[in-house]
Amino acid sequence: MTKIVKRSARAILIYEDELLLIKRTKPGQEPYWVTVGGGVEDEDPTIEAALQREVFEELGGTLQSAELVHLITDRLDGGIGIQHIFAARLNSMDLSTRTGTEFSKPERGGYEVVRVPFTAEAIGELNLMPPQLADFIVTNAVAVASVLNTPIRAV
Repeated sequence: MTKIVKRSARAILIYEDELLLIKRTKPGQEPYWVTVGGGVEDEDPTIEAALQREVFEELGGTLQSAELVHLITDRLDGGIGIQHIFAARLNSMDLSTRTGTEFSKPERGGYEVVRVPFTAEAIGELNLMPPQLADFIVTNAVAVASVLNTPIRAV
């Protein structure tokens, strides 16, 4: 059996009727977008608790609901990494209370919270990382919305 050496929790995070993402900018690189989330730490009692912690650190936010909808497996040195992808609805956020260590390290680049229409077309136009997650969201936007009872905008 292959050893799991890293776990992370990420959210396809809906706020009102839009997808909430983080636009990453780094000197000398094209901007790209990521979902809210990060590594599962030893202190996290569950993977969903890790997601809730990450939402608070990155957004000063709390979740209304979260449902596991997808897994992404990556080959890493010494084993595999698993990204647990949740469809989640954001209850509230206060960006002034963000606590993630990434915000105190300017050399890591910018972390801009952006809202994007939750449509396959709008999401498909972004350089959303990792590509497997972008493909999953574009292919399954209607299904993800149904998990959260999120209305889909007419295109």
